[in-house]
Amino acid sequence: MRRIILMATVIIAVLMFGFVQNTFAQYYYYDDNTYDTPLTFEGGVSLGTMNCLTDVGGNAGIGKKGLKDYRLGNTNFDASVYLSAVYKYAYGLRLEGTYGTVSASDANLKSVAASTNGRYERNLSFRSRIEELALVAEFYPLYIFVDWSQKEDRDPPKLSPYLLAGVGVFHFNPQAQDSVGNWVDLQPLHTEGEGFVQYPNRKQYSLTQINFPVGIGLKYELSPRINLRAELMWRILQTDYLDDVSTTYIDPADYKDIRNNFPQSEVAEADYFYSRNKNQSPNPSINTHTGGIRGDSKNNDTYFSVNVKVGISFGREPVN
Repeated sequence: MRRIILMATVIIAVLMFGFVQNTFAQYYYYDDNTYDTPLTFEGGVSLGTMNCLTDVGGNAGIGKKGLKDYRLGNTNFDASVYLSAVYKYAYGLRLEGTYGTVSASDANLKSVAASTNGRYERNLSFRSRIEELALVAEFYPLYIFVDWSQKEDRDPPKLSPYLLAGVGVFHFNPQAQDSVGNWVDLQPLHTEGEGFVQYPNRKQYSLTQINFPVGIGLKYELSPRINLRAELMWRILQTDYLDDVSTTYIDPADYKDIRNNFPQSEVAEADYFYSRNKNQSPNPSINTHTGGIRGDSKNNDTYFSVNVKVGISFGREPVN
């Protein structure tokens, strides 16, 4: 995390100080009252919603890829702050910190339980706080292909779409509620035997990982100083354990191997969370025996956000 922050800070600093001397001398008109420069800076905040696509919850059926399994009810709030540098309105580089929550529950499938092939009866659920720091490039097609500063008879568009791509580091921590409603961290319980000697191919997953944000947005210049954005950002993840669910059920007896796996005091808790169909009606389609399907490891999890941003631009000067 510290290396990412340092790298991003250095890059932003280079943009701000390395080019500032050359670009600020190159004034042209933004409008009748304001001078503009090729390089502008922006700071801002955003509010919006965050959702996820994981092995838990979803829609009717046995589970589908991508947005076909999207469930509106899993939506939570998120917020972010950012600092960016933009060159000739065509290319930008943004450092952004985001905080939000993702969650899902098989219990929400009750109305379509007959179609889920045991997913409802599986009765898994989770929530996770998301803390993310990302370095994101912005690309504005309307400005990349047209130099509006050279068109004296036409004002540049106030409304412009843009594309996003970058790299980030994020921290997550899947949790679930116990029988009395307390939230319990799931990763230390090794619910699928991650890190157990009996399952050498199941490595313990890290709670801090790299992701790859991609997205689209629409930016509107309210004034020389203030702009509004609407933005969709999708995160490509390298893990299938955002929800602590990925592969097959393990033998619950493995939790009792105290020497290699767990202290005795945690055996009951681990056993409770590894299989949570005990409170649902029996269904012959649910397959919780050792080796039975618990999740789908062929597709990694993902989360995404839809946000409205307010930005304040710096670098423009009033006409004297």
